[in-house]
Amino acid sequence: MKVLVTGANGQLGWDMISELKKRGHEPIATDILDSFEQDREYIKLDITDEKAVHDVITKTKPDAVVHCAAWTAVDAAEEEENKPKVYAINVLGTKYIAEACKEVDCKMIYISTDYVFSGEGTEPWEPDCEDFAPLNYYGETKLEGEFAVKKALTKYYIVRTSWVFGSHGNNFVKTMLRLAETHKEVRVVNDQIGTPTYTPDLARLLVDMCETDKYGVYHATNEGGYISWAEFAEEIFRVAGKDTKVTPVTTEEYGISKAKRPSNSRMDTGTLEINGFSLLRNWNVILQSL
Repeated sequence: MKVLVTGANGQLGWDMISELKKRGHEPIATDILDSFEQDREYIKLDITDEKAVHDVITKTKPDAVVHCAAWTAVDAAEEEENKPKVYAINVLGTKYIAEACKEVDCKMIYISTDYVFSGEGTEPWEPDCEDFAPLNYYGETKLEGEFAVKKALTKYYIVRTSWVFGSHGNNFVKTMLRLAETHKEVRVVNDQIGTPTYTPDLARLLVDMCETDKYGVYHATNEGGYISWAEFAEEIFRVAGKDTKVTPVTTEEYGISKAKRPSNSRMDTGTLEINGFSLLRNWNVILQSL
């Protein structure tokens, strides 16, 4: 199976290429960067260039496209000067990819986020929930990306995830471990609740999906229970043998952020099992293996 991956130099894209290669599939790595570190075929692609997207997808004719590329700097997305670019990447780029997928009749996996919801309450968000109310511009554009995929295609998977971390790129786990080297204490919010997602596990699931025709909307995070960011930090330090103290604070007390964050990022992953997909491993088991 030939699978084109956008954003192949990002956290998830990096692991997608590795997983595809490991499973004997033919990965096509694309990214806006000029070069790619891994020794494999690489195509430079600006997803905001409609003609370039069309040309690459119609030329390579993949069996599936896994669309990992996105503007993910949530706070920077709130700045007015950045909004046109955020829209071009998260909405227009997604639209161009979906339309090209339709032309060559290939599957598309679109990576979305819990930020499409309001983040209110305490109940886990269901994949079929349409009570959309993004709190920030990043969430708004990712939701519009979902609509673009649904409008153009029938052979699609929309996979919402949250709190992503892996070995490539920057993430919360790496930040906490770096802070532990210079800080005896860190302040971490304790009123935002969700579940971490390990990118190699998510990549495995996405390849599983590519191998089926069980299209639809899914939520995918690691298992292991819902936690706060402060509890996640405490577990990171415990497993790493660090004595850095975590001081839990509310989002309001923490301040700084330009973009509003959801307090409830709990996601129901039950439809994965219903459709025959294996759940992702427990997040705390992952930490112990890093």
